[in-house]
Amino acid sequence: MFNLTLPAIFFGSLFASAYGAAFHLWKNGGCRQLFFYILVSFVGFWVGHTVGALLGVTFGSIGPVVFSTATVGSGLVLLVGHWLSLVSN
Repeated sequence: MFNLTLPAIFFGSLFASAYGAAFHLWKNGGCRQLFFYILVSFVGFWVGHTVGALLGVTFGSIGPVVFSTATVGSGLVLLVGHWLSLVSN
């Protein structure tokens, strides 16, 4: 279930970074937003993977990483993070 190898963690982190960078490109953010989106994408990606692994999801798995739920988790957390970052004091 949680037998992630170092290459699998690197591969998943590469995808999480790409999701955050693509979201940043889509939303035309600055440098600060780039780091925020990548960090938020990491959190969503690995939480999504963990939920998928706990539920026993095998659809969209590449090796030990459950990309289907990880991608959904990353997308949802990116959208919520962007929405929360729009709130001003």
